[in-house]
Amino acid sequence: MRSLVVTGPGTVEVQNVPRPSVGDDDILVRIRACGLCGSDGFYIARGGIPPREGATPLGHEAAGEVVEVGTRVTGIAVGAHVVVNPMAAPSGIIGNGGATGALSDYLLIEQAELGVSVALVPEHVPFAVAALNEPMAVARHAVNRVDPRPGDRVVIFGAGPIGLGAAISFRLRGAESVVVVDLIPERLETALQVGADAVIDSRTEDIVARLAELHGNAARRPGEVRPGTDIYLDAAGAPVVIQTILSAVKRGAKVGIVAVHKKPVEVDFGAILNNEVSIITASGYPTEIFEVTDDIAENWERYALLVSDEIPFDEIDRAIELATTPGAADKVVVTFD
Repeated sequence: MRSLVVTGPGTVEVQNVPRPSVGDDDILVRIRACGLCGSDGFYIARGGIPPREGATPLGHEAAGEVVEVGTRVTGIAVGAHVVVNPMAAPSGIIGNGGATGALSDYLLIEQAELGVSVALVPEHVPFAVAALNEPMAVARHAVNRVDPRPGDRVVIFGAGPIGLGAAISFRLRGAESVVVVDLIPERLETALQVGADAVIDSRTEDIVARLAELHGNAARRPGEVRPGTDIYLDAAGAPVVIQTILSAVKRGAKVGIVAVHKKPVEVDFGAILNNEVSIITASGYPTEIFEVTDDIAENWERYALLVSDEIPFDEIDRAIELATTPGAADKVVVTFD
């Protein structure tokens, strides 16, 4: 079978490797779609992941069809459509330094267990949409961490897949208002389509003033502007986002950070002390990997708006270039015939 492997800094190769053998406790999934993540570009640039530098299989946002089932596996049948929990693989995280990657024709799921390593997906859900399950779990964990209450007013910085997934989750949790901030008009349009109440173009609008218009002014001193926003979520990863949030946040607000910041960000804690701001970080999906699956199945047409490009595995080089070029695409999903 074919499998995409990092072979050195900045280089990948489609290798011919043996099709996995299925043990009694395993299943074999024919991959039908696999999303490209920002981390994939990072692994390619650095030449792999310890301890597999120079030989790292890629791909962890997988959806596919079960083609073989071990004799001791229950609840999973040949032909079932499934999404995969890459964290559950005994041989290491799939596509993240483990022995296997989902950018392959087939993926062995060792010690397969329904609800732990895989979840079933209805056949009406396109594989490219089902492949959003893993990044949407990241978004859902971020929302769970800030714990929105019905009636909360929310703003999300960054209208990439995680930010848009969070917007959908905030709506499902009963947020009164969801506002999305970005600087790419096409992304802002998608944000409105998936359920945001309003968007702010950070290139042309005063973010703080606009939020005060949308969420009211909760300032405690005359002449001050502090939007009545209850929850801020950073899904952008730019230092200016943190600076903007902390300069405007109202007393008692929550600031969630799910974006990966590649450089240190200076924070003046003295300036925010009196506002009793809660800064909450979110990483991965400790329990959420299959919490989002039913939502995707029920609302798949809304989630489909997040997929900007579907590119066949035969054109994997083009897919990687598109996914790793800033602003060139929103969500690239690699498809398999």
